[in-house]
Amino acid sequence: MANIKRIILDVLKPHNPSILEIADRIGNIEGISGVNISLEEMDAKTHSVKVTIEGTDIRYGLVENAISSCGAEIHSIDGVSAGMRIVEEVNTPQDR
Repeated sequence: MANIKRIILDVLKPHNPSILEIADRIGNIEGISGVNISLEEMDAKTHSVKVTIEGTDIRYGLVENAISSCGAEIHSIDGVSAGMRIVEEVNTPQDR
């Protein structure tokens, strides 16, 4: 698999564990330098969260295992940056 530098995930998690615990679990994986988890939506039993992970060599399988071990489920991979460096998206006239 490519040298993944950033991955953005849409995750559905139960109320417990907290996003603090999930971020700590993901952040302790080798090759990961930072994790950002934001609450997107909440209902009676679950939270929908956006998980952004950056690192030098993110191994998706390890991230997937860490998330599923918390009782959470990855709904989609919403973005990936791979290669030697992260390339930021650029707005074009079509994006307006």
